[in-house]
Amino acid sequence: MPDMTTAVSPSHDSGPHGAHHIAPDAHGRNFYTIDRQFQDLLSLYMEPGLLKHMSPHFERLGELAGNRLDDLAMTADKHPPVLQPRDRFGRDEDWIDYHPSYREMEKIAFEEFGMHAMTHRAGVLGMGDPAHPLVKYGITYLFVQAEFGLMCPVSVSDTSNFIIKRFGSDALKRLLLDRLLSQDPKTMLKGTQFMTEKAGGSDVGALETEAERIGIGPDGVERWKLFGQKWFCSHADADVAVLLARPRGAAPGTRGLGMFAMPRRLEDGSRNSYRIVRLKDKLGTRSMASGEIIMDGAVAYLVGDASRGFKQMMEQVNLSRLSHGVRAAAMMRRCLNEAMVVAQSRRAFGRAIGEYPLLRRQLMKIMLPTEQALSMYAFSADAMGKANRGDKEAADLLRILTPVYKFRACRDNIPVASHALEVRGGLGYIEEWVTARLVRDAQIGTLWEGTSNINALDVVQRAVGKTGGHKTLTAALKDKYERSNSLPGQYKGLLGATLDRVERFVEAVAADPGQEKRCRLAAGALYHAATAALMAWEGAALGARGGDARRLLLSRLVIEHRLAPQDPLSLAESAWEQEAMDLLLQDKPVPLAKASALVG
Repeated sequence: MPDMTTAVSPSHDSGPHGAHHIAPDAHGRNFYTIDRQFQDLLSLYMEPGLLKHMSPHFERLGELAGNRLDDLAMTADKHPPVLQPRDRFGRDEDWIDYHPSYREMEKIAFEEFGMHAMTHRAGVLGMGDPAHPLVKYGITYLFVQAEFGLMCPVSVSDTSNFIIKRFGSDALKRLLLDRLLSQDPKTMLKGTQFMTEKAGGSDVGALETEAERIGIGPDGVERWKLFGQKWFCSHADADVAVLLARPRGAAPGTRGLGMFAMPRRLEDGSRNSYRIVRLKDKLGTRSMASGEIIMDGAVAYLVGDASRGFKQMMEQVNLSRLSHGVRAAAMMRRCLNEAMVVAQSRRAFGRAIGEYPLLRRQLMKIMLPTEQALSMYAFSADAMGKANRGDKEAADLLRILTPVYKFRACRDNIPVASHALEVRGGLGYIEEWVTARLVRDAQIGTLWEGTSNINALDVVQRAVGKTGGHKTLTAALKDKYERSNSLPGQYKGLLGATLDRVERFVEAVAADPGQEKRCRLAAGALYHAATAALMAWEGAALGARGGDARRLLLSRLVIEHRLAPQDPLSLAESAWEQEAMDLLLQDKPVPLAKASALVG
């Protein structure tokens, strides 16, 4: 029997062999310059002067995300933080050791791009004003395509700054705010929020942490002591943690909760009276430290009204929910980029795998939710910018957009990541490739800041049932696409009929307590109807100026596959859909006339 280990290797002129058969990944590319859809939407939603100013920064971050940041993220994921509970003298000086790759990513996020501070003060990235939400979430979108874990510390620092800036006393702002908004590592304080307890995750009113008033210090800041435990604390060693606790003697439930800012170290440099007792061994976000803490008389500063802590915290939760939607959009874009590279490069049975019908259908299952989430980023950030300028209608719109976006985009991220892994094949399951991490990290979006059930209930029972937010949303969408002179009239009629049907459905679900089981379906229907309308307007607007009208085709696919009844066993095929897929899977702009003919 011959020794197979001594078999002659194929000659170099016999074609690709060995490693040449392995498809490359998206690493090494500029994630901004290759993302025409992101650039197109920025050109529609962002003020031209601001876009001109920001484009070099987007380009630089896109280059980092596809190269250095991507390398750092891969390394940090393989070297999670380590808790050191005591120093060599046996003192409870607990601290967390991070790999240098994580620390370098922190420098990029906090020091170079000022992601935690940009919407709270002027001067970040040379901007003369605080950053528009389109800028902040655009930066988030590019960063997360490389690294998801660090985005939690960035986001909770950002929202801590928002809370203290909005609700803190003048004395508390003087004490903390300049340092919280600093980009100088010598003075910078990073923030976080500690919410979950053993007794209460989504049920915040069940938390058991107690607060005891000390009094007002010489600096005018009201101080309390906190006693209790927090069970899931992301960014566990942040410099300042915003958290809820119940003042002793206060009412039960959420009505009795106060909000406090708890420093890691006191103003004299000594450590505060709380300990990180262990770190969580997590499925994903492994680069970032999540832990458990015990407070034993920890000093904390009152934030706002001691009886309105929960309502104040909910404003932070809504900001975090919007951030989660954007992070899901970012991870789905990375999944789509990875899947397209494999589809174009990998050959099987003599053909590129992207030529096979089943694989093409799988690519569309990745592309469609990716583009839906991108449209929701632009529309939501635009609404937030208007709300920040005092637009009441925009604020009402944002109220329903936020949980709708968080609910559906985070859920879509999970199957999209799984599809991308499958396109890669068996190697996608190996931790040397980014797809394995994308699958792991995708799971957390349905848990942080409320599970899917909590967000769906918020959409239907509160935003729809109590304030009629669905009507605000429908009106805003119709105001966009009905004004377009580039959309076929017949398609405008289909969009209007779809929105009206979804509106009736969510109203019926909200009005009947027995229909609670359909709240997730109703929240998802609002998302799909909204994205169909947005992508129709976006595609028509871009196509009318000679650009890419592909989003109009995506709009029709949303209606057909997310909101229309289908017989799963039917063999009937839509000729328009096959042609639309051919256009969408080509890396060429789709002319408006062609898109209009297919959807009209």
